[in-house]
Amino acid sequence: MRPNSEPSEPNRSRAAFNLTLAAVAGQVGCLTLVIVLAALFGGLWLDAYFQTKPVITIILMISSVPLTLVMMFWVVRSATSRLQAGATKDIHQPQEDVFRGKDA
Repeated sequence: MRPNSEPSEPNRSRAAFNLTLAAVAGQVGCLTLVIVLAALFGGLWLDAYFQTKPVITIILMISSVPLTLVMMFWVVRSATSRLQAGATKDIHQPQEDVFRGKDA
């Protein structure tokens, strides 16, 4: 017998869910990197401009931690709301097909 070339519906939805989680993790990682690097280079530039050597850099690096946590929470929350909206749409889709009929 020849194996079925199309994945089953649960496997396809599981793969889509896993790809979404990987995308969210990538977004959070990149966002964290951007915030920390912006705080570092911005602090170094401001310290050089105002001649306050490590003070502004340390303040910006410490303040980047809560900002990063808030942004991570926001990204994950928006991704989970999109996932829940997609799951609700998938649940209601077969019922619409029943009312339209097979030929519609």
